[in-house]
Amino acid sequence: MLSANMERELNKQLNAELYSAYLYLAMAAYFYAHNLNGFANWMMVQNQEETTHAMKFYHFINERGGRVHLDTIAKPEGEWTSPLDVFEATLRHEQKVTGLINHLVDVAMAERDHATNAFLQWFITEQVEEEASAETIIQNLRLAGDNPQALLMLDRELGTRVFTPPATGA
Repeated sequence: MLSANMERELNKQLNAELYSAYLYLAMAAYFYAHNLNGFANWMMVQNQEETTHAMKFYHFINERGGRVHLDTIAKPEGEWTSPLDVFEATLRHEQKVTGLINHLVDVAMAERDHATNAFLQWFITEQVEEEASAETIIQNLRLAGDNPQALLMLDRELGTRVFTPPATGA
């Protein structure tokens, strides 16, 4: 059974994950508008991942006897100055999410809620991957500089990304 405090904090994270999905949808729209369909594809896959993360929280709250409370999802930013700007915003966002997950772990540990702590460990690992992925693309974009051929090669590479749902129980 979840404490009232843990339930409230998990519901906040559910909202944050839905916001993340919404943000990546906005970023995909930016890339589609600039005819960078590979970058848009990468963001659409990111949207699917974040939606999956939100649903993990949704199901966990229910499985632990809590109550899901859906709240308003904030409007995401919709304009950036360049692909590099988008991915720098992506990294900042993922670093913020890492902080939110770490906060949840702190709450779970303070409440001696071992089940929630165990559940959150998957997200800790996931956040390391999320930040590393954004950082790699940032480095590639910096290497590409103003070279349109390099940008198109990176666009083609990002277009090959596919969504792979996490294994059951992950």
